[in-house]
Amino acid sequence: MSVFDVGVLAFAALGIGRLGRGRELALLGTSVFFIYLLQPTQQIVSFAYWMPTATLALTILCWWLVSTPEVRGWQKNWAAVLVIVGVMLIVDLNQFIGLDQIYMTTTPRLWVVALAIILFSGFLFFLGRLPRKLILFGMTLWGLILLFVFLKTPFFINSFLNFIVSQRGAQPNESGYAISWLGFSYVAFRLMHTLRDRQSERLPALTLAEYVNYVIFFPAFAAGPIDRVERFMLELRNPVALAEQDWMQAGTRLFVGLFKKFILADALALIPLNDVLVGQVRSPAWIWFLIYAYSLRIYFDFSGYIDIAIGLARIMGIRLPENFASPYFKPNLTQFWNSWHITLTQWFRAYLFNPLTRALRMRRLPVPLIIFTAQFSTMIVIGLWHGVTWGFFFWGLWHGAGLFIQNRWSEWIQSRMEFPLPPRRQLVLNAIGIFLTFNFVSLGWLFFTLSSPLLAWHVLAELFGVGL
Repeated sequence: MSVFDVGVLAFAALGIGRLGRGRELALLGTSVFFIYLLQPTQQIVSFAYWMPTATLALTILCWWLVSTPEVRGWQKNWAAVLVIVGVMLIVDLNQFIGLDQIYMTTTPRLWVVALAIILFSGFLFFLGRLPRKLILFGMTLWGLILLFVFLKTPFFINSFLNFIVSQRGAQPNESGYAISWLGFSYVAFRLMHTLRDRQSERLPALTLAEYVNYVIFFPAFAAGPIDRVERFMLELRNPVALAEQDWMQAGTRLFVGLFKKFILADALALIPLNDVLVGQVRSPAWIWFLIYAYSLRIYFDFSGYIDIAIGLARIMGIRLPENFASPYFKPNLTQFWNSWHITLTQWFRAYLFNPLTRALRMRRLPVPLIIFTAQFSTMIVIGLWHGVTWGFFFWGLWHGAGLFIQNRWSEWIQSRMEFPLPPRRQLVLNAIGIFLTFNFVSLGWLFFTLSSPLLAWHVLAELFGVGL
């Protein structure tokens, strides 16, 4: 996403925010258009069209499963269907219009897109004749998880794309392929959230327009935050009117995000933490410098995007949840994870950590073993959510170990110290905790960004003067 893209998004948000009647459909059409517009180019060119189309197909499929009879009828949803299909066809027609400054002109043939729409509609019709059994929800959930694993595993991606290329009669790329399905990580979480809540009968009745707006809401589509559908629908149905101070807050949040992302983060990107540079640097002090620069860069980059998303949504009268709360100033790792990518942490706590903890307690296992298992499992899965590689696995393992050690230390120290502590002693302990937590998190980024865990361990050894 560029500054120009943010400007276009802000202009669209301003227009939608001033609408009364038709606001929901305008937001729907805009969100559908932007998932095509923002999709990066692909090595297999047609994927840049088919991936956003697949996002829409998955979203509509999940709505079809979770919707209740009173909101599933054609009368309530015909306008949303026309908007979605209309935008898809308009984008595809760019092959004739030729506005390549806006979108690519190498889109699929029109009859292919029309056939895909007809076949998908037939599939939904067939699905609608089946009884709504829990097995359909389970199959869809596992299908999303398997698709997620496939997309996040380089070996699977390379094998699949080499097969596609070979079928076209071209020579496979020995160096491998990259595929980028923009927003899928966050879309999958929203879809799984609605499927699980429908299973437990907590999901409100949603029309097609409402559901698709929730899943692909354009300010939060690419990088979050991961909102809950119940909260989002309250804002969508009853947008908060902006007073003068609200306009100031929305504009300030937007410009702060732009400054973080395109000034601070992009400047720190000139000091990269990568395999080549850490291999050339021989001074531990310079390696620490690179690590600290990367820690600040990843924070300003990610939190900058979130500020932009919150500012854009606020212009339309929708308040998105906060995703960061000064995480690098937290005195322990638990508080760090309650302040870093907050909505992701809450999602995993609700759908993995808490259910796993309850299941382990029912087996009457020792409390330390329950904590160990739940924390390690959750953090490893969060690591693999970023990509199914050994680096992300060890990053999750690093944080799982840190959380478990911190938990056991806190239990031990609380039994031996009298609380509350004197203010001065508490201040000193907080300062020490902030220093240790920041450095622990910063060292963990080595596994996150370097190409192999072995290299990360070598860098750690150099930093502490240990030979491997």
